[in-house]
Amino acid sequence: MVSTRLKVKEFLRERRWTTKVLAEKTGMSESYLTHIKNGTRRWNEDALKKLAEAFEVSPTDLLEQSFGGKSRPVTQSLNLSEFINNDELAQNQSLDLKLKIVPIVGQIPSQPSEVNNQATQIATGFKNQFVPVFGINDNNMFCLSVDDNLMTPIFEKGDLLVVSPDTWTNSGDIVAVEYGNETPIKAIMQINFMDNIVVLETVNHKKAPLALTRGKDQFRIIGKVIFRFQKL
Repeated sequence: MVSTRLKVKEFLRERRWTTKVLAEKTGMSESYLTHIKNGTRRWNEDALKKLAEAFEVSPTDLLEQSFGGKSRPVTQSLNLSEFINNDELAQNQSLDLKLKIVPIVGQIPSQPSEVNNQATQIATGFKNQFVPVFGINDNNMFCLSVDDNLMTPIFEKGDLLVVSPDTWTNSGDIVAVEYGNETPIKAIMQINFMDNIVVLETVNHKKAPLALTRGKDQFRIIGKVIFRFQKL
């Protein structure tokens, strides 16, 4: 079972509601709600939607993520425009709620897929650790755990970066990329397209840009960074 649980018990306590009251407000059975409250049964998107409406909160407010065996709330960066342009935001806002549970990994997978991402997750020490993502229908998404401060101040150690291989990339976007003819390097970089040249820059712009020639220098975009989560 995914390690993300719902904070139903906490919200019931805050509002001084019984499970029976919540059942009346959501239309779900008391027994099912009791299982969700105790974390003994898997919840689905429809249940999450109904609970959020009943408590009058956003779906993300109900989610709680396990980090290193300790349960902490997930906080999603509100400034999504850093990673998604306005047209994409408008398109996503018009979609019905779609929830994806994305595996956390300690390194960028070479070929992102559901199987490869989970294999990388286990191999890099993040077994059973996930983050929730709404509105992006990409089964190949992965969430990279930032393990140092080399991208400060944009990203810091402990940040979680959700990368979508299926999201279109434009100049100025931050991406997971692989480059290098002899010894390929995988990294999070800012990308810019100029005719036959692709320019890669470090996220914090502290190093000189790297200019790559299409058809001569090896590079490929693995995915676009679309969300940032920060550990509390």
